[in-house]
Amino acid sequence: MILERTNTEILVRLPLNVDLTELQNMIDYLRYKELTADSKAKQVDVNLLAKTANSSMMQKFRAKRANK
Repeated sequence: MILERTNTEILVRLPLNVDLTELQNMIDYLRYKELTADSKAKQVDVNLLAKTANSSMMQKFRAKRANK
């Protein structure tokens, strides 16, 4: 693996035998870190939002299943 820093980015060079699924998971995590780097959200607020969203999605899923 080779790491290279330029004026605007960091480049990572990997050999071709790296598992692509694991690499994609790593890239997804790095993208998450990039997107949330400047966030002012507190973890407790994020947890509450996630719980609310999950609950809402489950209610919609159950309602859709009941209508079939």
